[in-house]
Amino acid sequence: MNLQQLSTFCQVISEGSMTAAAEKLSLTQPAVSQQIRSLEDELGVPLLVRGLRQVKPSMQGQLLYDYAKKILYLTQQAEVAIHSMSDDLAGEIKIGTTSAFGLHLVSPVVGLFLKHNSNLNLKLVYGSAEQIIAEMKRVAIDMAILPDLKNEYGIQFDRYESRYVMQDEIWLAGSTKDATLPETSQLKDLGTRPLIVDSSVYPGFKRLLEQKMAQLKMQIKPIFESDNVGTLKRVIEAGVGWGFLPAHSIRKQVRTRRLNHVHMPEVKYSVDVNLYSLKEPGIKPMAETFYRAIQQQIMN
Repeated sequence: MNLQQLSTFCQVISEGSMTAAAEKLSLTQPAVSQQIRSLEDELGVPLLVRGLRQVKPSMQGQLLYDYAKKILYLTQQAEVAIHSMSDDLAGEIKIGTTSAFGLHLVSPVVGLFLKHNSNLNLKLVYGSAEQIIAEMKRVAIDMAILPDLKNEYGIQFDRYESRYVMQDEIWLAGSTKDATLPETSQLKDLGTRPLIVDSSVYPGFKRLLEQKMAQLKMQIKPIFESDNVGTLKRVIEAGVGWGFLPAHSIRKQVRTRRLNHVHMPEVKYSVDVNLYSLKEPGIKPMAETFYRAIQQQIMN
């Protein structure tokens, strides 16, 4: 049993499919299957319950998954902590992002860096994507985590390089307190419950939703609107209504059954999220280590 096998196994459980896991890991499906079979042979127990389209962990598989996540997290945390102590990481670094990404991805990473490196002065700036983009135009931000600037905002910066961080989606979320909440719904039924609106939602999704609603001649007045994803989650959890939120910000609540993900295929939407960093020698070491730390945080 090695780290690569554990990582592959966790990806299969997370994706619910060997094919999807293979795509995420840039492996072939047979290669993923072989790693899982090797784990099962070594442990002498079935780790997966295999269905036609989806796989789920067996009882033993769930136990291994829980331990494997901890092992991988500690291994990656140790690697990032060691890199964060490098003498190349020093001086003032200004990081910009939205509150949603900041809360779930950036804040935990900042703590890790400051814990192990006293030569850094990190400045974390929260704002709307448009505000962070304005700062990038002035080259007043060293690094930023934002949705793909070219596809979402039609803009590119020659002085910044980008690294793919993750793919995010927009999910329709409702409270688990609502016993009548459907697993799947149609857009025409969006007005059957009070609508909670994220005012900072991805522009591409906003355009898609407005287009689809215009086709159905729908007009829905929201009962609550905010650009703070934490507040939006609490309002929806309380059972006030339902609303579209970034998937990365509510996966934990969906997994722990505090929120339900209602599937609405008509407005299915995904977007790449990138790390943007200045193309300067002094920024590159920090950007590399920061990127590793963000990847670790995503897997946690």
